[in-house]
Amino acid sequence: MTENLMPPLAPPGAGLPLVELQIARMLFALRRWTHGRDAVNTDFSRERNRIGELVRACPEDARGQRVLIRRPPGLEDSSRHWSIWMTLDHLRIVHRGFIRIIGALTEGLMPEGVASTAAVKPDPRVGAAVEEAYERSCDDLLVAVRKPGTLRTALRFAHPWFGPLDAAGWHTLSAGHMRIHRVQMERIRDGLQGSRVGV
Repeated sequence: MTENLMPPLAPPGAGLPLVELQIARMLFALRRWTHGRDAVNTDFSRERNRIGELVRACPEDARGQRVLIRRPPGLEDSSRHWSIWMTLDHLRIVHRGFIRIIGALTEGLMPEGVASTAAVKPDPRVGAAVEEAYERSCDDLLVAVRKPGTLRTALRFAHPWFGPLDAAGWHTLSAGHMRIHRVQMERIRDGLQGSRVGV
C-alpha cells in the first residue's frame, strides 16, 4: 500500500510487542551462542548483497517514494512508512553507531550516551547520495570488527531491547539487523511494484 499522507503509527522508540520481543531475545541469544566473528561477517555480507540487488532492481526515481507496509517481525511500527533510501539511511546511521560502540568496548572504554531506537530514524528527505554512504558504512563496519583482538569484551553497553552486550554481541546484532531491513525493503519493493501496475 502506498501512502502520500502520514499514516497513524506508534511513536519512534515504542519497541516491539512483548511476545515478539521475548522471541527475538531467544533467537538472538541462540545466534550469539552459535555464530562467531566469521559467521556473523558472512551473514552480514550475504544480507548486504541481497539489499544491493533490491536497490538496483528498483527504478531510481522510485527509491525515495515512501510505502506503507505490513510490519515484519523485528521492525518497530513507526518504521513501516519508509522509502528504500530512508531504509539505507537508517542502516548507515546504525552502522556508524555499531562502529563507535564496538571500537570503544574493544579499547576498554564505555561508549558515551545511551542506545535508543528512536534516535536512529532516517531523514525522510534523503536522496541518492545515501547509497554510497550506506555502502561505505558497511565497509567500515567490516573493517572495525576484523581488527586483531577479541570481541568478547569485559565491558558491556546496553541495547534497549537486548540489554548489556559486549562487542561480540553488538557485532552479532549487525547481521540480524540487516536481515530485518532487507525484509522491509522487499515489502517496499512489492508496494512500489503494485503502485506502478497500469502506469
